[in-house]
Amino acid sequence: MYDLPRKYNLGMIKKDEKNQEIPWTNKVAPAFKTRWQVNRQHSVEYWMMVYMLDALDSENGERVAVRVNDPEQADVFFLPFFSSLAFNTYGHGMTGPGAEYDKRIQAGVVDILKASKWWQASQGRDHVIVMHHPNAFRHFRQMFKESILIVADFGRYPKEIARLRKDVVAPYEHVVPTFEEDNGKDPFMSRKILLFFRGRIQRKDDGVVRSRLAHVLENKTDVRYVNSLASSEGLEQATKGMRSSRFCLHPAGDTPSSCRLFDAIASHCVPVIVSDRLELPFEDEIDYREFSLFFSIQEAIRPDYLVNYLRNIEEGHWLRMWNRLKEVSHHFQYQHPPKRDDAVNMIWKQVQHKVPAVKLAMHRNQRLKIADWWQR
Repeated sequence: MYDLPRKYNLGMIKKDEKNQEIPWTNKVAPAFKTRWQVNRQHSVEYWMMVYMLDALDSENGERVAVRVNDPEQADVFFLPFFSSLAFNTYGHGMTGPGAEYDKRIQAGVVDILKASKWWQASQGRDHVIVMHHPNAFRHFRQMFKESILIVADFGRYPKEIARLRKDVVAPYEHVVPTFEEDNGKDPFMSRKILLFFRGRIQRKDDGVVRSRLAHVLENKTDVRYVNSLASSEGLEQATKGMRSSRFCLHPAGDTPSSCRLFDAIASHCVPVIVSDRLELPFEDEIDYREFSLFFSIQEAIRPDYLVNYLRNIEEGHWLRMWNRLKEVSHHFQYQHPPKRDDAVNMIWKQVQHKVPAVKLAMHRNQRLKIADWWQR
C-alpha cells in the first residue's frame, strides 16, 4: 500500500489536523471513530484502506489480502486515495475553487505515481485504484486505463478505460440499517406492501426511467412510490417501508446503479431490478436470480405489466427468494473488524481473481519489449 500523505485520505475527514503531509501509518482506531463523516454510499475507499492499515503481515483467517512491507513481495499495489470523498468534499459543484482544488489533489497523486518505479514497471497494471463515485478522479482517468479500478458501475467510463475484464464492481454501503430481527412466523403476509420505492424521482441520464415508472405505478393501492430527498426523516421512512414490503424497486440512478439495491438487500426485501445495462458485484460467485427479479426498461414501463407479474408470484416462490436473500446479505456488509466473505473481503477476492491476467500482461509486455530492442 502506498504511504500517501494524510491530505489524500483520512486528512479529508479531519481537515483541521496538523501534519497533513505525514502519511497515516498508525492503527485504525482514530479513523474508525470518525467514519460517519465519509460519504457512506461511496465509502469503499475508506473500508479498503481500513482493512489494509489493520492487516500488516496478518495471520487472521478472515482476511483475503495481507499488506506487506516489501514491494517485491506484493501481487498488487493499493492506492489509498479517497477519490470519491475528494469529489464530494471539494469538487461537487464541478466549478469554482473547490473543483480546482479537487483537480490539484488528483494531480498530486498522479505525480506520486509517475515517480514510482513500481508504477513505471507495470504501467499501472498491478495497481488498485478506487473510483467508486461516478465523478471520482475524473481529470486523470486516461492514466488508469490499464489499472484495476474499483467502481460502482461502468456508466460514465469509456470502454478503453473501464471494463469488466480488468475491473471490479463493488457494492455501495447501504444507508438503511441492517434488519437484524426479520424472523417472523409469516413474513409473506406480514409485509403488506407489494412494491416499495422511496427516493428522488427526477434524475438524469439512466435515471430518467424513474419518472416514467411514476406514471405507471401511480394509483396502485399496494404500491408505494414516493418522491423524497435524502434526510433523516426520509431514511427512517425508507427503512420502515422496505421492511414492510415484499419487493423493493431498484431503478437506475444517474448511472445504471444506485444504493437502493443494497438497501433492499439489507432490509431483506426482494429486489426488483429495472435496467438494461447494469453490472452487479461478485456475480461470478453469486447468482442474483435466486433472490432478485429482473425487468427490462420496456417491460417495466408497460402499463400494469410489472405490478401484475409481482401480484402473481406465489408465496412459496417469494419465500425461497427471501430465505436466499438473507443467506447472501452478509456479502454486502462493510464492517470492522472484517468477517469471512463480507463486502471488503469479497472485493479483495475479486482483485485476487484479476492477478493472473495482470501477470500475463506484464510478462508478455516485457517479452515484447525485449524482442523489439533486439530487432532495433
